[in-house]
Amino acid sequence: MILLWNRKFRNFLRSEKLDKVLVIILIIITINTITISWLEPDISKADAFWWSIVTLTTVGYGDITPVTVGGRVIAILDMFVGIGFLAIFTASLAGIFVDQKLKNDLGMGSYNFNNHLIICEWNSRARFIINELRRFPKTQDDKIILIANIDRKPIEDNNLFFIKGNVSDETLIRANLMQAITVIILGDDSIDDTARDAKVILSTLTVESINPNAYTVVELVDETHVKSCQRAKVDEIIVSSELSSMLISQAALNHGITKVVSEILSTKTGNKLYKIAIPDSRVGSSFLEVFTYMKQAYQSIVLAVQKGIEGDVISNPPTDYKLENGDYLIVVSQHEPRLLKKS
Repeated sequence: MILLWNRKFRNFLRSEKLDKVLVIILIIITINTITISWLEPDISKADAFWWSIVTLTTVGYGDITPVTVGGRVIAILDMFVGIGFLAIFTASLAGIFVDQKLKNDLGMGSYNFNNHLIICEWNSRARFIINELRRFPKTQDDKIILIANIDRKPIEDNNLFFIKGNVSDETLIRANLMQAITVIILGDDSIDDTARDAKVILSTLTVESINPNAYTVVELVDETHVKSCQRAKVDEIIVSSELSSMLISQAALNHGITKVVSEILSTKTGNKLYKIAIPDSRVGSSFLEVFTYMKQAYQSIVLAVQKGIEGDVISNPPTDYKLENGDYLIVVSQHEPRLLKKS
């Protein structure tokens, strides 16, 4: 973050318009310092320098005052010049900030964030994903970079940054993919399903070639393309048509069950899904013991156990299943359980 601001500040100072204004102001201050110290024998060069800055910025403290006719003429000229250059400097400053914001909104910027999230492609689902992430305490202030071939930044969000273009080496480098923690690759709704999945797979291969350590989540339409994504070593694959079909069939078989699923998956209200590390004191305990403990202590229901932070998931383990060091619990809870190391 510090490096990013340093680079922005350097670019800001390199602005041609601001360069000219600063050079002219520096020349005026230098001439004033030399002239006043020569015309006013009681004013030292250091005091003359201080007086020049104060007068040029129209502050006028009055602690140093020229007494000679020549000194007062210089003071009058400085006052008028100061008003003009202060207006020019302020306008230049405002113009630079407006240009920078416009450049970012049009997707022309580059970013040096760390541990940020990248979303590839823009559609209604991308909007929903961002809204959900903003409701979750852990990600409400996270930096998100959107890469999409649209005209400008689609929503107002101070921590959402936009890069215009298709997913490529160039746009991913501008998004600092090497330091990203998660990449979500969505389908392009403007093309047919086959081309859409092909574009997702190509984007996935590009991402994995630059940063194989980033956690990748991709959206597919057709289940037959899952193996291609698996060969690209994607971490999670969501087949949207299959997921929708499963929910619809469950709604037909078990009326009302989708309401439970929607509540658990949404961050708006009600219970939500959380993944939490088990405390050291629970290593070696049976699943039944931990299940009972979590319900009694945190009003949480344990649905599954994950082996490691990105390992296999065991849904509804046997009651005598022994929890191991490094296991994670997938729980349903109103609020995220805050387990102590020695709970």
